[in-house]
Amino acid sequence: MSATHYDAAIIGAGMSGLAAAVRLSMYGRKVLVLERHNAPGGLNSFYARGRRKYDVGLHALTNWVPEGVKGAPLVKLMRQLRIRREELDLCPQLGSRVTMGGVSLRINNDFARLTEDVAAAFPGDADGFRRLDAWIAALDEASLQAHGGSARELLARHVSSPLLRDLLLIPTCYYGSALEDDIEVSQFAIMWRSLFHEGFARPFEGVRRVIRLLTDRCREHGVDRRMKCGVRRIEVRQGRAAALLLDDGSEVTADAVYSSAGAVETMRLRSDLPPDAGAAEAGRLGYAETIATYGEEAFAGFGWNDTIVFFCDAERFSYRSPAELVDPSSGVICIPNNYDYGPGRRLEEGWLRVTALASHDAWCALPEEAYVARKADWFGRLNRVARRHLPAVTDATHDGALVSTDMFTPRTVRKFTGHVGGAIYGSTVKRRDGRTDLPNLFLIGTDQGFLGVTGAMLSGISMANLHGLKA
Repeated sequence: MSATHYDAAIIGAGMSGLAAAVRLSMYGRKVLVLERHNAPGGLNSFYARGRRKYDVGLHALTNWVPEGVKGAPLVKLMRQLRIRREELDLCPQLGSRVTMGGVSLRINNDFARLTEDVAAAFPGDADGFRRLDAWIAALDEASLQAHGGSARELLARHVSSPLLRDLLLIPTCYYGSALEDDIEVSQFAIMWRSLFHEGFARPFEGVRRVIRLLTDRCREHGVDRRMKCGVRRIEVRQGRAAALLLDDGSEVTADAVYSSAGAVETMRLRSDLPPDAGAAEAGRLGYAETIATYGEEAFAGFGWNDTIVFFCDAERFSYRSPAELVDPSSGVICIPNNYDYGPGRRLEEGWLRVTALASHDAWCALPEEAYVARKADWFGRLNRVARRHLPAVTDATHDGALVSTDMFTPRTVRKFTGHVGGAIYGSTVKRRDGRTDLPNLFLIGTDQGFLGVTGAMLSGISMANLHGLKA
């Protein structure tokens, strides 16, 4: 029996895969999306425990701009997928900050406020900060011929204060860098625009809203979406991706294959490459994240009004895989309640999410009983670290309001995404044009190089346009 043939087969039902599927199918392409797990979304998904739904990945949808702004990535995304603004139901943040060394800089969807804070805290670097912003503004960060280089070196050319350089690196690294102790210049420029110039928003329903929009669009345009059906191997014959062998033993063929599995992971699916292909390009940066849920009335009395807090408690910011299970010296605090949801709308419970760097190898070396025990230990430790950066709440008040907890580690990320080493941002090498050495195999998503939820969808759209609709 011959294999079913498609114009395009997409590996992974994450944001980039679903967006690529929608874009291609809008123009009559016969599209198949293959997903090993039972829920779409990839790194930005959700799950339920009892009646409580947890977001995975999404702290904020970046690149938020007010209605009427033209030319922004979010506007391009909505136009390309024919999504109306009201369908996304985006609610802007109340206010975020980055804090280190006794200094806090506001990240409030208002670049002028950030500029004011820099000038007040670092008057000698105010002009350098403005020159840096002008340099980045002249850079086409979304170009498929990306500007390489080190963001640390770029910062050092414009900013004299090591503390200010670290303050600018903390959010940009945590929200997008696959490199240890640095971020590539084009990635830095993407983050500069999406975090500092534009900003944060969240659908009232969280990531489920975005996933539902994408899956509904797939359904409307006739995309064949197979869940719990992963790709076991990409059969390479005569220099092309000739077929996909699926987990159930069946086979499909396609004129083009778009993989959101990751660059290294895609190499290791290929029949013509060894099982350890791409080892030198594998990322090492993994995260642990704790999720605490509180009774709404007690939580309201905590006075925790920040949306997101990026913090570093060390003398210098170190962004690398730790030797121990977790590095609690820096991280990200996210409080999903603190978005402007509008009159009469609020989350039914209080939420606190804390993210820190973690070691994949150390977590995976633990036997199961020790793994569970260390998760419980680190939940408490990271929660206490986060509370040092928020208005004080006594342990008794805090613990009495706590109604549920959960935590994921790099081991969890590896299990549910297949990312080698649990690397949250994939390979250290990005391929901005999405090309591989096979003429019909393309990368989308994290290892194509666009960042964030908005960037992931734009990655799928851009690669679909370039390789599927212009071809």
